[in-house]
Amino acid sequence: MLRDARWVRADAGRGRRAAAPGWETVPCSHGYHRGMSRGQRQPRLQSHRCVWGAFSVLLRDAMSRAPVVKLPSIKRAAELKAFVETHTNFETLAAVFNRSSRFGKLQGIHCALAGRNLYMRFTCSTGDAMGMNMVSKGVEDVLGYLQNDFPDMDLISLSGNYCSDKKAAAVNWIEGRGKSVVCEARVKGGVVQSVLKTTVQKLVELNIVKNLAGSAVAGALGGFNAHASNIVTALFIATGQDPAQNVESSQCITMMEAVNDGGDLHISVTMPSIEVGTVGGGTCLASQAACLNLLGVRGPNRDSPGANARILATIVAGSVLAGELSLLAALAAGQLVKSHMKYNRSSKDVPGASAS
Repeated sequence: MLRDARWVRADAGRGRRAAAPGWETVPCSHGYHRGMSRGQRQPRLQSHRCVWGAFSVLLRDAMSRAPVVKLPSIKRAAELKAFVETHTNFETLAAVFNRSSRFGKLQGIHCALAGRNLYMRFTCSTGDAMGMNMVSKGVEDVLGYLQNDFPDMDLISLSGNYCSDKKAAAVNWIEGRGKSVVCEARVKGGVVQSVLKTTVQKLVELNIVKNLAGSAVAGALGGFNAHASNIVTALFIATGQDPAQNVESSQCITMMEAVNDGGDLHISVTMPSIEVGTVGGGTCLASQAACLNLLGVRGPNRDSPGANARILATIVAGSVLAGELSLLAALAAGQLVKSHMKYNRSSKDVPGASAS
């Protein structure tokens, strides 16, 4: 379901163009990117001023937790599955879950059987928090309630890995976890040639051969991109997120197409499981809070709970899009090694700096 959308501007605050009506202008510093080591740092920033921003849509907002319980038989496990997934029962379970938090609201429960083990994947909205603790608390309350009707249910673990947290998993790639975001931008063909030093056709071919076919040959799971994890990790550390959740948060498919009769480039990134929050965890640390404040999303959104975290997710996606365009352009132009040799930190006088 379409939850939210943002007009994410790479040059916000420069006064070049007002935000589209109905959309919010979000400042985003690309200084978090490892631009120098990837090549074309300044050209990338120039090209994004010519792009006039990127358009992001948030499709889902649901953190998940999946406990695993064991029943005496597969028949009893199937009965519990049917009970949990029945609409009338779900409303009762949602009421029990929602009492555990002001912001946690149960959205759904999807079950899977493995023998007599039942995995129940709870998904819920969590306001501006990343929300894993919030979901876990609500799940624990629901399990206690279910014990009344299923006293033979044995809780094996509050997390049964069907969530799935900090692991590459198809369930996150397909169903999403946290925020599911799609971000797109169009780049003029003239900008591709004059600034990125390549052509639209070369970028499109490179994306197909490398990000799509190459990743398929490698058997990638959600890794159909050039280096989304570089940008996600940098932003996560800078804004106080859980760096280990980079595993699923950097799942991304990058698409490039020639548009306007082949003259311009359309680029998009689809990221189904960006796990971010603007309250809790490392967001309260001084440096990380300052970065969130810079982006205009520090703390909870009092008027619309959850809005700040959703904006942060779109900023992550927009930044990944910028990083993808940068690295792919450097590869297509044959500048990757050259830029590494020119800007590599190891070429500096490290011993001299240490002595001083």
